[in-house]
Order: sequence, then structure tokens, then C-alpha cells
Amino acid sequence: MQEQAKQALEATQFSPFWLDHPDCPAAEPPLMTHISTDLLIVGSGFTGLWAALQAKEQNPERDVVVIEANTAAIGASGRPGAILSTSLMHGMANSNRLFADEMPALERLGKENIDQFRATIEKYNIDCDLEWTGELTVAVGKHGLQDINSEHALYVKFGHDAHLLNKAEVQQEINSPLFAGGLWSKKRSGTVHPAKLAWGLKRAAKSLGVIFYDHTPMLSSKSKGKQVLMKTPKGDISASKVILATNAFTQHKKKISQRVAAIRDRIVMTEPLTPEQMSALGWKNRQGIYDTRTQLNYMRLTKDNRVLFGGRLGYFYDNNTDPAHDKTASPYIALVNTLYKTLPTLSGIKISHAWSGPIALTTRMAVHYQYFHGKKMVYAGGYSGFGVTASRFAARVALAIVDDKAIMERQLKFAKTVPAWIPPEPFRWLGAKITLYALDTCDEKGGWRILWLNLVDKMGFPLKP
Repeated sequence: MQEQAKQALEATQFSPFWLDHPDCPAAEPPLMTHISTDLLIVGSGFTGLWAALQAKEQNPERDVVVIEANTAAIGASGRPGAILSTSLMHGMANSNRLFADEMPALERLGKENIDQFRATIEKYNIDCDLEWTGELTVAVGKHGLQDINSEHALYVKFGHDAHLLNKAEVQQEINSPLFAGGLWSKKRSGTVHPAKLAWGLKRAAKSLGVIFYDHTPMLSSKSKGKQVLMKTPKGDISASKVILATNAFTQHKKKISQRVAAIRDRIVMTEPLTPEQMSALGWKNRQGIYDTRTQLNYMRLTKDNRVLFGGRLGYFYDNNTDPAHDKTASPYIALVNTLYKTLPTLSGIKISHAWSGPIALTTRMAVHYQYFHGKKMVYAGGYSGFGVTASRFAARVALAIVDDKAIMERQLKFAKTVPAWIPPEPFRWLGAKITLYALDTCDEKGGWRILWLNLVDKMGFPLKP
């Protein structure tokens, strides 16, 4: 199977499938002078785009400027699996782990958020291959069944249309010998083309008067009276308020990197499936799928019936967000092997695209806020998944913070606290390497790996097998 995986990657493009699309917009001109604005947003990924759009919707007279180091969605927003969820805090179990006493509020806000997410797409006629097919968690092994039973109890408690599936029932949804059961949440979840969504949000924001500058990275910022002065390579900006929507890409702010690690999540995309392959796979309801392995895998279908399969993590020294190694076949061979074992009807299928992208891993695995320059500048980031929808909510709260607007969300713990500190290099790199190796081999070999992952779990990262 190793050789088969290598052959599948022989003609692969090592770049995101989502960005390889004719709808990709041309880059905006870079900033070349001094400008002033009411609100400056740094980063045109999902958080920045949702913040820009909502800022103009809330106050059409406000001047809003977005600067981007590259182009829209080139970072994590153009690279995810893009399975939609109501969760604001990286899944029900993680929400309950972090904020058990605030779960009713978070669940209500999550449902409201995804309904507003859908309404925005419809309002601005954003074509983004949206499918409301639900999300399916599939159990791998005995521990997996325990996991989905616990998760099901939470879904029922908080009013989700969620259904437990036995082995025969989950096999009717998708043909895999590994899946022993499932949990299908049927409403308010599905899949989307993330880059087309981001480009659509940008077009909508531009239609409301938001100004964008591409290839304009932030070099430094300082407080100057009531303003924040932002330096870029060929211009500078005076802004009354600033939102840093840079997630794992934040530079020049050591305080952020002390709590955020840029862990890489790897994805492969198959060639389009034939009708015969689709029939053999049996994925008629087209759900977005997560499994319960210690080294989690996730999968989904695209509009043209490719299978996206992801979830093998990596870390590069000093939060490197563009490693050359991940543009070669080597780091994807194991992932393709896992794809073939999980969906054996696809064994030997060619991989058209393979890529990785940085997720902003924290001990919270969900958004948090940090403040600079007397709270005139706020960082909103820390997503480790589920960010396509949660970013809309996070951006709305960030706007309320910089506007000092009294909304109930600001009184919840997620908005008032930060994740735990993460050790610096070289300890971060060493700890990540041991942890990722343990994740890769724990289910098969156990032993010291379980003890290590239990220790990491006690440090705040929910990795306990």
C-alpha cells in the first residue's frame, strides 16, 4: 500500500484545491501612501472578512480598511476541510470541557450564528457550493463508540437533531470497514467551498465600501494619541481602532505567540469519482465526516465528487507557516495510506491536490482575544477547526470589543480569558514532535504514548485517548 500511495501522488499539485479555481479574484493594489481610517482590519481571511462586512452593515458611514500580507483566503481560510457546524468552541465536547456552566448560552449563540451565516450567503447571493447535509461523527473501535455515546448525550441535551447509528446503519451511509457506529447531526451543518465563500464575502464587503489592500503586510504598530499607527512596507495607516485577524500568522506580537502554536493540518484531494465509484462508496447523503481516532481524520465530498481526506498534523520549528517539506509528496504518503484503509473502494485512486495549512493551536482550541495599545487594537484568533462558521461570531464579538459595545457575549468566559501559556522554542518543537508521534502511533501501539498524551491532556490540550 505504501508504493500505491507514492504512485497516487506522482502527478499531484502541492497547493490547495480550493484556490485552484477560475473564480479566484485578481490581487488588489498594495498600499503606497499614508491613509487614515476609522477601523483597520489586518488579514483578509474569514475573521477579517466577516469583521469588515459586519462593521459596514452595523454602521455604513464608518471607514473600513483591510490590509493583507498576500491575497484573500491565501492562508488558513483557503485550506480547510470546510465542514460547517453550529459549534463556536471546536465541538460540543470541547465546549463542555471549557465552559460547562455557559453551554446553554454558547449553544443558543451557535445556532443563531449559523442561521445568520446562511442568511448572509443568501442576502449577497454568494455562490459557494453550499450543501446542508449534516455532520457525521463515526466511531473507530470500542473507545469510539464510547465517544459518540457521550457526544450524543450532549447533542440531545441541547436540542440538536442528532441520531445514533449502529454499525449496519453507519455502513449504509458510507462504506468503510472501520466504522462501528455513528452520530449524525442532521440540521444546521454541512459543507462549503471555503475559497469561494471568502471571495464572495470580499465582494460583498467591497460593495458596501470596504477598501482592501493586498501584498501589504503589517510591519509594526504603535499607539499615537488616540490612534494606532500601523507601518507597512510602502505606506502607513492611522486608525482609531484595529482588529488583528491574523490567527496563526501573527508576527511582531510575542504576546500572541506565547499562547498560539502554528500546527500544520494536512489534506489530500482525490480525482473526481466516477458514478461507479460513488455507488460503491455509498455516500448518498454527502455528510461532512469526522472520526474518533486519536489522530483524528475527517472527510467530505466536493461538488464534482472528489473526496477530501485530512487530519495528519505536523509542526515546524519557530511556528514556520510555509515549510518547503509540505510541498513534497513525503508528508502525505501516510495520509493516503489511511485514506485507502478507511475507504478501500478507493484504493489506488489518484490524488489531484495535497496541501497543508497552519491552524492556531491553543490549549483552548477556540477563539480568544488579546489587547494592545490601550485596547485600541484587539487580536481575535486561535481556531483549531470549525473556524469557517465560528469566525463570523468571533468577528462580531471583536467588533463589540473595539467599539466598547455592551453585548452579553463579552461577559462570557471565552471573551474575558485567554488560553494557557505554551513553552517557547526549543521546548515547543520537542514537545510537538513527541506529541504528534504519539498521536500517530497511539491507537496501534499504546504504551508510553498513552501516558504522554494523558500528560499533555493535563497541561490543557484535550488529547487524552
